[in-house]
Amino acid sequence: MFSCKLTKPQGVVVILTWVAYASTYLLRKPIGVVKNDIADDFGLSKTQLGYLDAALLLPYALVQIMFSSTADKFGVRSTLGFSLLVAALSMVSFGKLHNYLLMLGLMLVNGAAQSLAWPSCVKALGDWFTSDQLSILFGPWGTCIFAGGVLGSAVAVYLQASHPWRITFLIPSLFVGYVAVLVLIFMPNSTHSVLPLSVKETRNSSYKKQSWLDLWRIGLVKEAAIATFCLKIVRYCMYMWLPMYLHQQLQYSQMEAGLVATIFEVGAVIGSVSLSIVLNKVFAGHLIRGTTVTVFISAFSFVAFYMSSSYGHIANMICIFLAGLTNGGADPILTGIVPTTLAERSQRNGKAAISGLINGFGSVGTILEGPIIGFAAEFFGWSSMLYLMVALSLCGGFILQRGEKYWDGGKRGTHII
Repeated sequence: MFSCKLTKPQGVVVILTWVAYASTYLLRKPIGVVKNDIADDFGLSKTQLGYLDAALLLPYALVQIMFSSTADKFGVRSTLGFSLLVAALSMVSFGKLHNYLLMLGLMLVNGAAQSLAWPSCVKALGDWFTSDQLSILFGPWGTCIFAGGVLGSAVAVYLQASHPWRITFLIPSLFVGYVAVLVLIFMPNSTHSVLPLSVKETRNSSYKKQSWLDLWRIGLVKEAAIATFCLKIVRYCMYMWLPMYLHQQLQYSQMEAGLVATIFEVGAVIGSVSLSIVLNKVFAGHLIRGTTVTVFISAFSFVAFYMSSSYGHIANMICIFLAGLTNGGADPILTGIVPTTLAERSQRNGKAAISGLINGFGSVGTILEGPIIGFAAEFFGWSSMLYLMVALSLCGGFILQRGEKYWDGGKRGTHII
């Protein structure tokens, strides 16, 4: 354990990176909340709405994989600040457009700009905290992922209910632009980091010597990456389509649909903070076994949601909360705790590299979410969306079950599929 007392620069880094990454969801969530309005105004099919999701998520995944080292070259302050600024400007313009193709173009810009936020935040934390400190800090800090989602949905729902739908993009964009300015002014310079120079040099030299293939060969990396791929498709399906499903299929009002949909993210916040602690105690250190069980419970929660959909709001909210708790709770384990532990077991200083590979590969799954769900819902009905989420959750669980032997055995091997 490390002392909870932080230096002033460390505190600034934690707060700024948390707020910065959480704020990106203010630019992602409105598109899911106002899908009905966009469809009505532009006469779009569900498949075309799905392409809007893909336009955001495709550059997000690809740019993150290919250019995640941008912050290493230009620094966290410039990379994070300007990426937030570009993303904010793109969505300010989005709300003023009346052309579907131009909207797709701005979503591409938004996704590409946002993609640099995650690696920039991870680098900032890595510059100011040791690996042992990060293993403790990452869980609470990682709540920015889901807290940002809850806030993004709540703000979008409120603005949609009280203003024309186009305003749902304007006000969040102005706030993100303000956060970008704060980052550009106040983010501490990493050259003044408290980490010993020898630690930084060791990390950098080790990172340069590792190829993606070397990292992929580490036991459990591929299993964690594929499981993250499956779980992220499910999560983004809930983000982007649950409000529309509740409104059209279960006859919720638009405001009710938006508010109930945030229950998923509330569950994810609680799961992100607490699940790894609970699983370590219940499963006596067999964390991956516990995570596997959790993912299977996630699949069950979607089955329960489908079967109880006509039982009323309370039953729906319980199932949605359980789905968020289990799906969201697995994320910091797979993209944070697992990479840190695997890097130590394999005697590598590639924690960020392994985490980037797992998270980047998982983000590729979000590209497929929009077109697939839109096509399935349009031609096979809304129930097909739930069938798909159950199947993906089960797939993620079975893949993780295969990787238990690497975690429990503490292997350093390079097993390949």
